Amino acid sequence: MEQDKLNLLGKKTEYKTDYAPEVLETFTNKHQDHDYWVTFDCPEFTTLCPITGQPDFATIRIDYIPDTKMVESKSLKLYLFSFRN
Repeated sequence: MEQDKLNLLGKKTEYKTDYAPEVLETFTNKHQDHDYWVTFDCPEFTTLCPITGQPDFATIRIDYIPDTKMVESKSLKLYLFSFRN
């Protein structure tokens, strides 16, 4: 079962505070014969400015039309969290 390949879903997870692209997970789009939008909103994105070291705040919206794979939302949240430092 493809859900067995998702390592983060439904489990307590350690939040990484250094850039961690390896946390991103995908799964097969079960409706590849239809085009539709997937939207992910992150209203409280925070990171440290690499120049000043001061906190930066942003709202991120990701819209995409999936092809064969989709991004698992918990892994995307953890990926964005990894930008904190």
